[in-house]
Order: sequence, then C-alpha cells, then structure tokens
Amino acid sequence: MSTDTLGLREQKKRETRQAISDHATQLFLERGFDRTTIADIAAAARVAKMTVTNYFPRKEDLALDHHEEFVAGPASTLARRPAGESALAAMRREYLAAIERHDAIIGFTGPAFARMIAESPTLVARLRELHDLREEALAEQLAAEMPGDPVGARAVAAQLAAADRLIFRELQARMLTAEDGDDAAIDRMAAEVTEIARRVFDLLEPSLGTLAIR
Repeated sequence: MSTDTLGLREQKKRETRQAISDHATQLFLERGFDRTTIADIAAAARVAKMTVTNYFPRKEDLALDHHEEFVAGPASTLARRPAGESALAAMRREYLAAIERHDAIIGFTGPAFARMIAESPTLVARLRELHDLREEALAEQLAAEMPGDPVGARAVAAQLAAADRLIFRELQARMLTAEDGDDAAIDRMAAEVTEIARRVFDLLEPSLGTLAIR
C-alpha cells in the first residue's frame, strides 16, 4: 500500500471522526446529552452505530471530544517549560495565555455548550473524572522532576489542580449566565477570570514559588 493511499485513508478517518463529533454536538445542544442516543448520532452522520462507537467508545467522549488534550494540558505545560521556571510560574503563564485567547479547553465553550454540560449528571460526573485524571498526569510529571519526594510531588500537583478546578468553575458559572453570541460579555468574563486567576496563583506563591524549579 502506497504512502499516498495511507495518507488518504487517515484523512478519511479524520473527516469521519469530525463529522460524527459535529453531528453529535449539534444534537446534544438541540435535545440535551442524556436524551440523545448513539443511534440518533449515527443516523445524523449517516454511519453505522458501530462506526460511532469505534471512534468514540464512550458517549461522553462525543461531547467532551478534546478530553485527551484536557487531561494532558498542565503536565505538557510543565514538560515544555524553560530552565529556571517553577511549576507554579509555568501554570500561571499558560493559564493567563489560555484565558486571553478564550481557549475552549479551559472552559470558553460558549453558553449553550456550558448549559448542556451542567444539565447532564453524566457529563458533570465525567468532567469531574477528567479533572482527577488531569491532576494525576500533573503528579506523574512532577514526580519525574522531584525524584525521592513523591509526597512533595503529589502535594504540589494537588494544590495546582485545586487552583485549576476553582478557576474553571468560576468561568463556567459565568458562562452559564451569558447569552449566546454576546462577544462583549465573553470579553468581560475573560477580564474577570483573569483577575481571579492572578489572585489564586498569587496566594500559592509563598508555598509553591520556590518548588519544582526546572
């Protein structure tokens, strides 16, 4: 099989996956996550039910389809940080940059999407699980950088993860009260959450500022 054929096949897989995700999101927003079935999604995307589950083994993954990036985010930020920068400084820098660019990964999903998650106990539980996995990945990265101090690594990860959860919840609370398409409200929200993030990271500075420096 030629390289071109393999490339076309991979492109087709990506396009199919994206089409399934797009149709699923539209149905979730229209009907709600819990009232939408895999059969509904398959019919809308014009694929077999098995095709949907092959690409998305869990229904929740159709709604939270960037879950792998979400889980790996903080750990990747630490892995890429330059020499001399602490874990706290790296997290602060990346979080403030993500707020500025209105990154969906940290919660800038749009009001309708935020409401869809909040109205589904299944998605709320899955999001909680993803936050736990995010903390675990962060702890593993820090453990590799702090050999001989596994408790210290987990303590730092726990505090950074708690800050992450707090800021995420503050953003989601505001997103739930916004109107769809109100860009000015989103900008105000970003400004408010920026100040919250600065305050949270400042509070952590005395305890974490000199730890986990690369």
